[in-house]
Amino acid sequence: MSYIPHTEEDKKVMLEAVGVGSLEELFSDIPQKLRACEINLPEPLSELELIEHLSELEAMNRYPVKRGNYFIGGGAYNHHIPAALDEMCGRSEFYTAYTPYQAEISQGMLQAIFEYQTAIARITGLDVSNASLYDGATAIYEASVIAVNQTKRSGIVFDTSVNPHYRQVLSSYGRNAKISMKELPYSPEAGGSAKNLAAAIGADTAAVVVQYPDFFGRVADYTELAECCHANKALLVMVCNPVALGVLKTPGEMGADIAVGDGQPLGMPLSYGGPYLGYMACTEKLLRKMPGRIVGETVDKDGKRGFVLTLQAREQHIKRERATSNICSNQALCALRALAYVTVMGKSGFSSVSELCMKKAAYARKKLGSVDGAEIVFAGPHFNEFVLRLRKPVMDLFRSLGHSFEPGIRLNRWYNELSDCILVAVTELNSKHDIDRYALRLQEWLG
Repeated sequence: MSYIPHTEEDKKVMLEAVGVGSLEELFSDIPQKLRACEINLPEPLSELELIEHLSELEAMNRYPVKRGNYFIGGGAYNHHIPAALDEMCGRSEFYTAYTPYQAEISQGMLQAIFEYQTAIARITGLDVSNASLYDGATAIYEASVIAVNQTKRSGIVFDTSVNPHYRQVLSSYGRNAKISMKELPYSPEAGGSAKNLAAAIGADTAAVVVQYPDFFGRVADYTELAECCHANKALLVMVCNPVALGVLKTPGEMGADIAVGDGQPLGMPLSYGGPYLGYMACTEKLLRKMPGRIVGETVDKDGKRGFVLTLQAREQHIKRERATSNICSNQALCALRALAYVTVMGKSGFSSVSELCMKKAAYARKKLGSVDGAEIVFAGPHFNEFVLRLRKPVMDLFRSLGHSFEPGIRLNRWYNELSDCILVAVTELNSKHDIDRYALRLQEWLG
């Protein structure tokens, strides 16, 4: 993973723009004696390799902390955050008080949000994005409101493979908004959920909500479900892990109308639960139903490029009954971090993280599933999470491994039938050695 963002083609374009043929020619005015002499340094390391080296030095301390021991997911993930993000996003121009985006004083912040919207639209494969929402859970509710307003119906259909916290928020908000919720049990097969949801669409269904990958990490193609929704004049809302979209088919490619989710994997630290970032993207026909703020590009009186807040159909600006949302803020600083993350990583770096998560999770599934007394619950393709069933009480596993090791999430709090199971998450920070060590400790515990 190169820290230098400029490709050879980028350098060539920039050199041509200033009228020189090479870097040597660019610096020809600097006397040779003033140039840096050759420095005797070891071979360069990527940022990940350097952090691993420093972690090995750190492990010599009496009480080492290993990030590779962390296998918790369920909606918030322990990803690598490039060091440049804290430096850039901590600048006083950005790291400031509430509402830092008035057009007359902060064109830079408006442009950053505009570029964030562009990035989210490209990641999801949809037409437009807003300037962000509070978090992934409330974003689902806002998407449901769009569907209700667009279709003039009140029914939302989803199943229990959607994140339990998201379902709880959706049900609580929907109850007060007089939106009817139809919750189905999840299918043991990821593809089965799409069929069950399609069969549940009725005359009053405004939208079907699916998670991609679902709470158990399973991946399914919802193209046919999208076609079924549209045939019945309903919308398809997809709740997506944005990192997964670096390798998987996008919501736009499947025909989804709205994509929402939590942007925490895009450069936000875990931070004991927040603040995080809710993102939303949709098709162009739903643009005027989208809540929150939207930054648009324009020109000033001199014809120079500029940015403004546009289509502000909020209750602060129009009659409350006509407002698309009562959201009065966004997560501008978190959105800036998301933009900085995808910019620093670049297209290839972003895809590499997605591939690492998927491949390492596949290795972990095979390794942990082969331990005597443990088995993989769900078959089929997964992204970076999977469910593992254990023959011994799950709580004993957490007691046995101690505070220095986090083996996953207990599922008994939401799913009675999975009371002997844990949800294991793997990211690019879990090395092969970490996974092998997990399998060894699991084998020792199971006896």
